[in-house]
Amino acid sequence: AIAAATVTQDLLLNVCMDAKHHKTEPGPEGQLYGQCALWKDNACCTANTSLEAHQDQSYLYNFNWDHCGAMPEKCKRHFIQDTCLYECSPNLGPWIDQADTSWRKERIRDVPLCQEDCEQWWEDCQEAVTCKVNWHKGWNWTTGTNHCPNDAMCQKFKFVFPTAAALCEQIWSGSYRYTSHHRGSSRCIQMWFDPTKGNPNVAVAQYY
Repeated sequence: AIAAATVTQDLLLNVCMDAKHHKTEPGPEGQLYGQCALWKDNACCTANTSLEAHQDQSYLYNFNWDHCGAMPEKCKRHFIQDTCLYECSPNLGPWIDQADTSWRKERIRDVPLCQEDCEQWWEDCQEAVTCKVNWHKGWNWTTGTNHCPNDAMCQKFKFVFPTAAALCEQIWSGSYRYTSHHRGSSRCIQMWFDPTKGNPNVAVAQYY
């Protein structure tokens, strides 16, 4: 039983979730594009997925960041990084949960984000504008891409998400959890890291 438990634990440490664009198992990718390049040594995403993650309206999910006018670049880079982490990271195993949607069998829930990553995301997106708190559901998709529902008002992030925790925890219906842990503590997942120093999230998955 102990051996079986160990095998199960090891599987959680290097795994791709069963979702729309993920590879069945992680492995090296020669060239990952732009901000996704951090994961090229061991990735759950393909080069093509990494390229699409940077498009304003990519075929990955037909999702339009600019649904209330152009999202500022300094804000958009956090959403690109969020997409790269979600699509490419093989270190999210401890937080993979069942999903009951037509487009994926698994999702992540309560991934403990490092405080700095969450705060910086919130800080850089204060002036961006949106009409919804939870971006997973409730959009008008009649044109094939997401539009604000009729009764929704566009307003700045700082009013929609009054705190960094509100942004990180609410925008993708609980995928992330805001923590007071700091980068380098091995207690929280980093969206951003220096790949020349290795991937710090390996140790975080082991800890949890």
